[in-house]
Amino acid sequence: MNVNEHEEPQDQGGEEAQVSTGAPADAAGVPEAAIPELVIISGMSGAGRSTAAKCLEDLGWFVVDNLPPALIPTMVELGARSQGNVARIAVVVDVRGRRFFDNLRESLADLAAKHVTRRIVFLESSDEALVRRFESVRRPHPLQGDGRIVDGIDAERELLRELRGDADLVIDTSSLNVHELRAKMDAQFAGEEEPELRATVMSFGFKYGLPVDADLVADMRFLPNPHWVPELRPFTGLNEEVSAYVFNQPGAKEFLDRYAELLRLIAAGYRREGKRYVTIAIGCTGGKHRSVATSEKLAARLAAEGVETVVVHRDMGRE
Repeated sequence: MNVNEHEEPQDQGGEEAQVSTGAPADAAGVPEAAIPELVIISGMSGAGRSTAAKCLEDLGWFVVDNLPPALIPTMVELGARSQGNVARIAVVVDVRGRRFFDNLRESLADLAAKHVTRRIVFLESSDEALVRRFESVRRPHPLQGDGRIVDGIDAERELLRELRGDADLVIDTSSLNVHELRAKMDAQFAGEEEPELRATVMSFGFKYGLPVDADLVADMRFLPNPHWVPELRPFTGLNEEVSAYVFNQPGAKEFLDRYAELLRLIAAGYRREGKRYVTIAIGCTGGKHRSVATSEKLAARLAAEGVETVVVHRDMGRE
């Protein structure tokens, strides 16, 4: 992904909920009517916030870029008074509004007190990818000051650390182009009806590194590697023969059964806590055989249980 495709570093620094605040005078006079769906977009400078915001705008969201966090509750109130004309609001919060950033926590608490449902989307990327993007447009990082680009990146990561931990959806754009990022946003927000829980099941290769946006990680390297079977080596885990080989190994079916059972328990907890997105990473050595086959089987299990599921094979084809 090139920074030109997502956003220029110079810029950096479902269903309608119903107001349930009790008396009509609650929530600073917000009437008891449908209030806007709210998404807060944040993340690292150069990681694709502008592209994510543009995608939501194309899907019909009312998008506000670089809104001071203290004004987010006001924006929601105005949307609630629009009589349905502003049903979905997306707000981009970044280090350009650094002096306002400390107000974000207070604004989120204000929204929670008014029973406003909000989601946080956090755009992440590796240091190497971010440096490459800033250098490609020959612009400084907004926080680097007199230092290097990496100094600005480090400062921004520290500034955003707590917000990243609170995010409902983390998207790692290190290896994504603009079209792939838009596809991820479409997969999460294009549906007219918001499901209770959306899952991304991602296969990956440990030799290429852990996915930074994974909520859960499983390691399939305890199974024999089809790479060492000459007739299976050229194929992937999407191949029926490779999948059969993997799941005929001792422990493979038992793992799938027990992991699916564990995910049912976790999914129930996520729903209770209001978490709507989960990324489940399934790894093997190269991300070609075992992790791919297991991801496909696991995704099918989740879909059969009513979880809207997307399968991503991050490293398949990289060898």
